[in-house]
Amino acid sequence: IMYELNSRVRYSETDIDAKLSLTGIMNYMQDCSTMQSEDAGVGIGYLEQEKKAWLLSSWQIMIERRPALGEKIRVVTWPYGVKGLYALRNFAILDEKNEYLVKANSYWFLLNTETGRPMRIMESDTAPYGEFSPKLEMEDAGRKIQVPKEMGETGRMVVMKHLLDTNLHVNNAQYVDIARELLPAGTEISEIRAEYRKAAVLGDEIVIRSAREGKSYLVSLCNPDGDVFANIELKEM
Repeated sequence: IMYELNSRVRYSETDIDAKLSLTGIMNYMQDCSTMQSEDAGVGIGYLEQEKKAWLLSSWQIMIERRPALGEKIRVVTWPYGVKGLYALRNFAILDEKNEYLVKANSYWFLLNTETGRPMRIMESDTAPYGEFSPKLEMEDAGRKIQVPKEMGETGRMVVMKHLLDTNLHVNNAQYVDIARELLPAGTEISEIRAEYRKAAVLGDEIVIRSAREGKSYLVSLCNPDGDVFANIELKEM
């Protein structure tokens, strides 16, 4: 059962080239799944009462074309299965001709907010979303991103309030936005992969390490002790 969100690319969502930014793409997809949860009665308020939270484990986002300012788009999402501790969900962004602009695959896990530990996903957790739909036809690169052992440090930053979401963690799109700052001007990205390992919170120091392998920019965001918050791969078109 597919959930749909219709919109038009706003100026505030565009990059310097007047096209939907990478962060804008991710935000649209996050918003689409969030609205599905809210409409199904299992949104943020419900999860807070149940002491649960859905957290993203990984993204794989394939970009065919970024829509331009003012362009009408359709954002869709649907769950397609459960694998161990992970709920699997596809996303897509389509244009007015119903052609794919973006395809995405994602892995999610359910967190017990009292213990801070992952929970087993029960049928009652997935039933509000309806029956699983078929998986989107796209390459599945898996959750983990291999990064080089030797990566150069390119900067440090401290987590501030504007980076946080309702879970009081750095929002998943923000990690990609941090990594994007390392790209040369004018670089067009065809694929985003993100692997989330540890949630960064207010006041944490993030060490930014990066490397280039072929067409891929690899970025590892760690704490000063080397514990990884997120690994990001941005592949040049």
